[in-house]
Amino acid sequence: MDLSIIHTIAYVLHMLGILGILVLLLLQASKKPRKFNVGILHSAATALIAGLVMVGVQYPLHADNPTEWPLYNNTKIAVKLGIVLIILFIGYRQNNKAVFATKTWATLLGLTVANIVIAVTW
Repeated sequence: MDLSIIHTIAYVLHMLGILGILVLLLLQASKKPRKFNVGILHSAATALIAGLVMVGVQYPLHADNPTEWPLYNNTKIAVKLGIVLIILFIGYRQNNKAVFATKTWATLLGLTVANIVIAVTW
């Protein structure tokens, strides 16, 4: 299979994973009391794995055609990786609790939006 196809599939899965986190958090906005949706963990894990695949495939693509496939900014990737790992950590700690605290919900939402902003602007 061509590496560019793998990269495109990973990109789509990464976008769907981040979008899944955002949508699942926003669906909890008006609910009282909030309950943590385990889909947030699944979406974050999907985004993490797909992001790692994208970065891993980018290097051989760049070696073949550097103008079409420029390398990613590794600082940006490290920050985004850290944010997703924090989302996963908070999510796993929240998973067994009966109530999804507003502070935790807002933190996850803020981290998700920050991840999106970093991806688009940095």
